Amino acid sequence: MSEYTNDTAYHRPVMLAQCLAALDLQPDGRYVDVTFGGGGHSARILERLTTGHLYSFDQDADAEAEAEKLICPQFTFVKANFRELTAELQQLGALPVDGLLADLGVSSHQFDTPERGFSTRFDGPLDMRMDPDGPLTAADILNDYKEADLHRIFGMYGEVTNARTLAQTVGAARRGRRLETIAELKQAIQPCTPRGKENKYLAQVFQALRIEVNQEMQALQEMLLQTAEVLRPGGRLVVLSYHSLEDRLVKNFIGKGKFFGAVEKDFFGNESKPFEAVNRKPEEADPAEVALNSRARSAKLRVAIRN
Repeated sequence: MSEYTNDTAYHRPVMLAQCLAALDLQPDGRYVDVTFGGGGHSARILERLTTGHLYSFDQDADAEAEAEKLICPQFTFVKANFRELTAELQQLGALPVDGLLADLGVSSHQFDTPERGFSTRFDGPLDMRMDPDGPLTAADILNDYKEADLHRIFGMYGEVTNARTLAQTVGAARRGRRLETIAELKQAIQPCTPRGKENKYLAQVFQALRIEVNQEMQALQEMLLQTAEVLRPGGRLVVLSYHSLEDRLVKNFIGKGKFFGAVEKDFFGNESKPFEAVNRKPEEADPAEVALNSRARSAKLRVAIRN
């Protein structure tokens, strides 16, 4: 079966063959998929294990229900945010591990469920929580944040060019009533949405809100720092990112052991960092996969080995 056709209606895994190869799977190994989603990557990892074990993380109840299809002695589903990586694996007696996979994309199921509020294609509530029990929604941000904070979020996380104008437009729209639905947000920001580029612009706005709702950048940094603790020497770190903010954090962490500033060196001038990059430039999906799955277009795969 082609790696491009092994998917479910729930989610089509991106760069599946490349991820499996990067993990260097051993039948008796211990692996972690910190982003279970629809289980596409997890299912194929499990196929390669005999006496090994896979631990898959997700905070979404829909993902937890999907994970029940994979129940077997070699599989443990962990209902938690991946920022709890070390604590959860310690509790399970599962340290160290041989490989860790992180696919940082939103699952197709989440995008295609209107009531989750992730997609610009449907009307629905301004929610966008990966964890449906989380305390903060997109509506909370749009209605309660100061305009200066909205400006920062739209500019930093959405890379929106007119972020200040957008923040002011939202501020004006919410004075009369709360913005509660996707349709209301689209209508409110129509004056500053570039004509002919509506879809791209709305995607940037939604990305910014989703990142803030779920604290994605903070959670990613916390998780990456913990990979140095949970992976054994020689273990593989495999990360799929979908926008430049994520990829920059992953690149810097692998290359320097930190997210900002220069790599630290010891007294003798040797670089002190936990990982060595396998691929200097990120691997990207080939045209055949992109033709079948548009979400693979922006994917960047980085692989590193624990020193």
